[in-house]
Amino acid sequence: MSRNTVIKAEAEVVAGMDPQVRQREPGAGAKPITDTQPGILEDLEALVKPETRGTPVSLLRWTSKSTTKLADELVRLGYRVSADSVGRLLKRLGYSLQAPSKQKEGTAHADRDAQFRYLNDTATRFIDAGQPVISVDTKKKELVGEFRNGGREWQPKGEPERVKVHDFVDRDLGRAVPYGVYDLANDEGWVSVGESADTAEFATNAIASWWSGMGAARFPSATRLLITADAGGSNGYRLRAWKVQLARLAQRTGLEITVCHYPPGTSKWNKIEHRMFSFITMNWRGRPLVSYRTIVELISATKTKSLRVHAEHDTQTYQTGIKISDAELASVPIEPHEWHGDWNYTITGTAQSNER
Repeated sequence: MSRNTVIKAEAEVVAGMDPQVRQREPGAGAKPITDTQPGILEDLEALVKPETRGTPVSLLRWTSKSTTKLADELVRLGYRVSADSVGRLLKRLGYSLQAPSKQKEGTAHADRDAQFRYLNDTATRFIDAGQPVISVDTKKKELVGEFRNGGREWQPKGEPERVKVHDFVDRDLGRAVPYGVYDLANDEGWVSVGESADTAEFATNAIASWWSGMGAARFPSATRLLITADAGGSNGYRLRAWKVQLARLAQRTGLEITVCHYPPGTSKWNKIEHRMFSFITMNWRGRPLVSYRTIVELISATKTKSLRVHAEHDTQTYQTGIKISDAELASVPIEPHEWHGDWNYTITGTAQSNER
C-alpha cells in the first residue's frame, strides 16, 4: 500500500468516517466488462450452447471450449476480453467445468421391470430350495505386459512403477479374457482367465470349472442350476452356440440348467459386476498386469469380509466363427418358459426327439 493511501485513510478515520465493506468509493475503479462492452454475455452464451457448437457460422466447431478459445472467438467478434475474464463471465452465467455423466441407458424394453421381478422370484425359489444360483459375465479384457493400469498404490516417493509409454498389444502375451462365475448364496467367485477368445465354449467351460472345483462341494445335493446372465456377449440369449454348449454342460454335470437373462441394456445390474468384478478392479489398481500368473494371483487375492475369489489360467484355444446349424439347435433339449421364453429357458441333459 502506498504512503499517500495511508495518509488519506488516516484523515478519513480522524474525520469520523465509519468502516465499510466496500473498498472503493462509489464510482471508483474500473466498470464491469458487461457495462463497457454491452452484448458480451449474450454472445458468450451463444458460443457455449451445445446446439451452437456444430453450426457453420461458429469457428469453435469440434474444438475444445476452453476459456482461451472462447476469448479468441469473442475478440474476433470485436470484444476486448481475456481468458480470465471469460472464466468469470461463465460462472456468472451459471456454467462450470463438468465431465460427461453416464446416465442414459437407451430405450428401455417394455417388459424390463417385469423381467427383473421374474428373475428375482426365480432366484429366490432356487436359493430357498438349496439349489445353486450363479451370476456370470466376461470382465473387461486386459492387456498383459508392462502397461499402465488405472489407479494408484503406495510406492517410495519419486519411484513410480515404470511401464511402457504406448499401449500396443504384446504379440506374445496378448490380452487376458477373465470370465467370472459368482455364487450369490455363498458370496464366492470363480474366474477363468483365458488367453484365446471370449466364446460360448469358453464361457461354459468356465462354469464347468467352477462346478467341479467349487460348486459341487458347496451343493452336493443339487439337481438344478440357475444362471443369470447378460443379454449379449458370449452368453447372449440369441447365441446358438451358448445353448448348444449349455446342453453339453447339462449332460456332463447331470444338472438341469435354467437361464434367466437380464433385459437388453441393463448389464450394469448384473450381480457379478458390483459384487465381484468391482473388488477385483480395486485390488489390482495401479499394478501392471505383467503376466497371466500375476493376473491369476491378484484375482485370487481379492477378498472382503465375506467375498472369496478363486482364479485359474485357462490355456485352451477357442475357435471363433463356429456356425450352429438348425439341426444342431433343434437337438438341444430346451424348454422356453411361459414368460419371455427368449430370455428364460431350461435345458436338460437329455436330447430331444425329432418330434419335439
